[in-house]
Amino acid sequence: MVKKKDGMSERFDLNKIVRGLQKACEKRPVTMDQIHEAAQHVRQDVMALGKEEVSSREIGDLVMKYLKRLDRVAYIRFASVYREFEEPEDFQKLLKEVKV
Repeated sequence: MVKKKDGMSERFDLNKIVRGLQKACEKRPVTMDQIHEAAQHVRQDVMALGKEEVSSREIGDLVMKYLKRLDRVAYIRFASVYREFEEPEDFQKLLKEVKV
């Protein structure tokens, strides 16, 4: 089960992970195979936690971990939504992180 930001819980849905990755990777040189592979890694990591319920934040952090390796532009896209960027400075901080 996944505990969402609003406190509600729902079943873990691998398709939601795939859709999020697809959206972040839109018009990037990333194949569907790579997206599915990253989603499977996220699923495996969630299962390895051994918890009955994980937070959506934990899942988002895992998605970011694999996106950062896959495509830095997609990583920034995902992060801007996931971390709810509101100011240009938010992007600047993330860009410094990605350059490292």
